[in-house]
Amino acid sequence: MIRRTFMGLALGTALALGGSGIALAQSAAEQAGFAPDRLAKITETLKADIAKGTLPGAVVLIQRKGKAAYFESVGMIDPQTKAAMPKDGIFRIYSMTKPLTSVAAMMLVEEGKMQLSDPVAKYLPVMKELQVGAEKPGADGKPMLETAPAKRTMTVQDLLRHTSGLTYGFFGNSLVKKSYASLFEGEFDNTEHVARLAKLPLHYEPGTIWDYSHSTDVLGAVVEKVSGKPLDVFFKERITGPLGMKDTAFFVANANDHSRVVEPFANDRSLGGGIEFFDPRQPTKWFSGGGGLMGTAADYARFLQMMLNGGSLDGKRYLSPQTVRYMTTDHMGSVIKPGPLYLPGAGYGFGLGFAVRLSDGVVPYAGSEGDYYWGGAGGTYFWVDPKQDMFVVFMMQSPKQRVYYRSLIRDMVYAALVK
Repeated sequence: MIRRTFMGLALGTALALGGSGIALAQSAAEQAGFAPDRLAKITETLKADIAKGTLPGAVVLIQRKGKAAYFESVGMIDPQTKAAMPKDGIFRIYSMTKPLTSVAAMMLVEEGKMQLSDPVAKYLPVMKELQVGAEKPGADGKPMLETAPAKRTMTVQDLLRHTSGLTYGFFGNSLVKKSYASLFEGEFDNTEHVARLAKLPLHYEPGTIWDYSHSTDVLGAVVEKVSGKPLDVFFKERITGPLGMKDTAFFVANANDHSRVVEPFANDRSLGGGIEFFDPRQPTKWFSGGGGLMGTAADYARFLQMMLNGGSLDGKRYLSPQTVRYMTTDHMGSVIKPGPLYLPGAGYGFGLGFAVRLSDGVVPYAGSEGDYYWGGAGGTYFWVDPKQDMFVVFMMQSPKQRVYYRSLIRDMVYAALVK
């Protein structure tokens, strides 16, 4: 796999200029195989939607063949101040944290410090005697929750592919899901969070059903236990620091950067289930491996270029090419069944931290067999297309609009790809 470097910032600056800057941007787009006039339609469409009040603002970065073909910011960073969106706006990336936690875990696997087949309880003993919940009709005819000991062992691989039996409580109405509502009360860290989870019933037997869940949060706790370091320290030392992801962290520590935090509309701050946007300007004890990070489009592009390169960037190796291929290959097969809310969607399987496209067709939006993606509840989204040597980062803060824009951006990017 050809090693690339990330040149997005310089080219992104050119995109913002007039005159020769526009010519340079057009040249970069054409060199990357895009029609500049078709890429311009992305900007026009987003600006029109912003004018209608559909979303406050966004940042889009498209990189192909090691070149930033498109890097634009549109709209407002904060609807209250109406300040313009900068390219280095800092977004709550929520579940786009999961791929970083998955990479952290696979680093430890590569080093022989743990194996995917290991029971989670080997590292987190509190997870040893888990119960599986099931709804049964009570004497009054209303459903009641019964539990029984889990028949299967939850493994590290289960955490990576969301087959642990754990769930999330902010979607669905089952009694098990409702029992997860108490998880976020008060202050806690990863150790306390896992202890709380261990007291709750699993939604399914481990290793049987794909269900979106706190699996990656537990995986973050495993990384802490195996490495002997808090997750934020591990990230900084092994991933975000070496990659130069200078604005990626669990909170925005520097007060001078608080004005770069991107905000949603006042009526679009809910993620569902009573969970609201968190304030990233305040320090946190909980380093959520499943959804706690803040970051910029350019930062995340560094991470994705490393993945697209097969685990290396700027001469430094993070994972082997074989490990990257293994992570971005379907791990469901015919054994794991999709749950009622299968977020990867039709035509996608799931690897170790990523949804993986199984064919060029079937999916109701453009892409290539083998592309992989994930997104965040706050509106952020990315995908990597190895066949096209391309990745795209789309950043906004709008939970209500996240599904719509994922398809829209995909279709418009591939429509602009002409060679």
